[in-house]
Amino acid sequence: MSSDVQETSEELENTRSLVEEMTQSYVRYAMSVNVGRHLPDVCDGLKPVQRRILYAMGQRNMGPGRPRQKCAAVVGEVMGSFHPHGDSPIYEALVRMAQPFNTRYLMVDSQGNFGSIDGDPPAAMRYTECRLTAAAMAMLEDIEKDTVNMRPNYDEKHEEPVVLPAKLPNLLINGGSGIGVAMATNIPPHNLGEVVDALLLLIDEPKASIEQIIKVLPGPDFPTGGLVLGGKGIRDAYETGRGSITIQGRADIDEENRAIVITELPFQVGKEALIRQIAKLVLDRKIEGVSNVNDETDRTGMRIVVEMRRDAEPKVILNQLYKHTSLRNTFGILLLALVKNKPQVLSVSRVLKLYIEHRLDVIRRRTKYELKRAEDRAHLLEGLRIISKNIDDAIALIRSSDDRAQARDRLMNKFNLDQIQADAVLAMTLGQLTRLDQQRLDEEYRELTKQIKELREILSDKKRVEGIMKVELKEIKRQFGDARRTTLDPREPADLSVEDLLEVEDLVVTITRDGYVKRLPLSTYRVQKRGGRGIIALSKKEEDFVAHLFTATTHHTILFFTNNGKYYHLKAYEVPVASRQARGTPIVNLVPLEPGERIVATVPIPDFAMGGYLFMATQRGRVKKTALTEFRTRLTRGVQAMGIHEGDGLGWVRWTDGEQDIVLVTCRGMVIRFAESGVRGMGRLAAGVRGIRLSTDDSVAAMSVTEQGADQMLVATQAGYGKRTHIKDVRSQARGGKGVIGIKVNDKTGEVVALRLLQEDDQILLITTNGVIIRQKVKEIRRTGRVAQGVRLVRLDEGDTVGDCALIANESLDN
Repeated sequence: MSSDVQETSEELENTRSLVEEMTQSYVRYAMSVNVGRHLPDVCDGLKPVQRRILYAMGQRNMGPGRPRQKCAAVVGEVMGSFHPHGDSPIYEALVRMAQPFNTRYLMVDSQGNFGSIDGDPPAAMRYTECRLTAAAMAMLEDIEKDTVNMRPNYDEKHEEPVVLPAKLPNLLINGGSGIGVAMATNIPPHNLGEVVDALLLLIDEPKASIEQIIKVLPGPDFPTGGLVLGGKGIRDAYETGRGSITIQGRADIDEENRAIVITELPFQVGKEALIRQIAKLVLDRKIEGVSNVNDETDRTGMRIVVEMRRDAEPKVILNQLYKHTSLRNTFGILLLALVKNKPQVLSVSRVLKLYIEHRLDVIRRRTKYELKRAEDRAHLLEGLRIISKNIDDAIALIRSSDDRAQARDRLMNKFNLDQIQADAVLAMTLGQLTRLDQQRLDEEYRELTKQIKELREILSDKKRVEGIMKVELKEIKRQFGDARRTTLDPREPADLSVEDLLEVEDLVVTITRDGYVKRLPLSTYRVQKRGGRGIIALSKKEEDFVAHLFTATTHHTILFFTNNGKYYHLKAYEVPVASRQARGTPIVNLVPLEPGERIVATVPIPDFAMGGYLFMATQRGRVKKTALTEFRTRLTRGVQAMGIHEGDGLGWVRWTDGEQDIVLVTCRGMVIRFAESGVRGMGRLAAGVRGIRLSTDDSVAAMSVTEQGADQMLVATQAGYGKRTHIKDVRSQARGGKGVIGIKVNDKTGEVVALRLLQEDDQILLITTNGVIIRQKVKEIRRTGRVAQGVRLVRLDEGDTVGDCALIANESLDN
């Protein structure tokens, strides 16, 4: 009974919880999988399966000068002797080392179908052949000289290297990727010449900074070429072992043939997959303007041609390809490798230093091996030199001996030889003994003595070992170095905004008094003769009319100014498109207007960096100017643009360069022209100064600015009349005056509603309160004197009046 109790207590002592047992077992399994299959070693940059493939091929003497052998034979040898994990992963690893679009410096010289960048799979291993490349031979060089540790294979019948001597810095030049258990690695390939330069730098300056390293090793170099955008991700990865870079294919715009030509792809992007992506985007109408995609790749190189329609904008389509396809990708760098069988995330300087340590150790072990062989040979030569001087006595002694053991003992005693020397003499045939040449033996001995001295000096001097490594590095750079394939663009990749993906299109934007806004292509409105009836631009809501009409492009930012002196901003492409007859979208759905606010002025801005001023005028004639840069904001709520006195309201805003003339016209036809320089720059909250002195029954009807080349003034009235006058007819005066008569208004013409300063080659858009738009050339409007009532611009229906006038300048709207 007591023995049973004792056994039970011992069992309890050896019992562990299931959670503890599962945790420890899983951790051991995970580390075994990561170390044994998925992660490369920092010394040779190879995963176990890759190392075993190269070693097995080296053992089979499959060097560059030998005939290629079936891949199936290599896979069978690797699987049978070193890697018992199935033939598929072995063949996949072999194929990858032979694919020029996956491996920067090939380790396997292939023959047959080894797959393509189109995504085609390789042929079965029984059909393909392979052998080692010169680069692979450099990885194996000196392995027979005890330069690396060996370990038993899985069944302990053979030995395999723990790492290869790796004369090439393979981890960086070929990179590597692998997904293990709870960890992964993703190392980009680099240019061999640049890696060698970085190694030479660290040998001479072990404490070199990351800045010094980046100067000689500026970034990855992918086998497929392409571009790497920006330098921050590279620096992060080199400094911490983790980083993200943007890689992009090489694409050029062929303006003559209206096509985008792609000649290089980002790393690990398949050509056919990219073509399918583009085709799907075109079919889904996410990319407009592509007419065809052709694969014109041939022996001279890759060439994917994306053909476009004549009306398409190539730059916009290229940006859409970058945004929506794998033509631009993100490559996440994780420098994770095995250091003495332990996974570690490494900086690039640490990777380089560990490789230097490995190669210095290889050189020392090789030197020790060569020293041992030289010393052994010298020891034998010492015995042979003695025998050569006494050859007759030695032969007689051997002949008179009863057996080999007796002959060995007698040689050792008579000539003072040790057992190794005596055995070497006995191993020689009689013919060899008689041909021993004293002079030749002496010369060989002297050479060996010099070699031994040299090898011992190398082992005792670290600088000599480093010098040998530097010579070898320079030699591999000369032998295997090539030009960089990937271009490093230092500009950080900017996120493609919506306007980068939109074609630059000229637009007409209309806003009604009741706050309905819409946009339409400018081409919707054809040019008509003066006095025509125009076309319907929108269906008028009862008692609503068009209050604002202006032209812009899809890339402009529109500033909306309200009667309260506030402003809101909106991208032109964000204004919804509507049909020609539609009223549009309520503007309160786009900008958060406060109760009682209404839009009184709009200014389309192509780029705030262009500078200048916004010049403002109120209905009661106050004016001010403020720098454009003060209006750049990300706020969606209203921002104060001008202080407004009680009983007044902001009415007009124009973008100027600060050196123009300002022209104000009143409802009763009075015009004043004064220099903008007479109004000092003010902050956004200022209320401005007097611009024109008004009579009690008058108010400002419009404001305009003289721009370069604008030498004529067009005034339009409610009843559709207008006149074109030379600006010189309105003399310049100081601000704050009453002005002069600009147009004679009466019941027939109605009050002034619009003013534009323009050139003779320009065009205008007139829109009526009933939504009719007419587009006409300025030159067809007859010039008249300053006090004339003008000519008919548009024939109006009963009850209709002119609402606004927009200028279409002769130059491009992009400016």
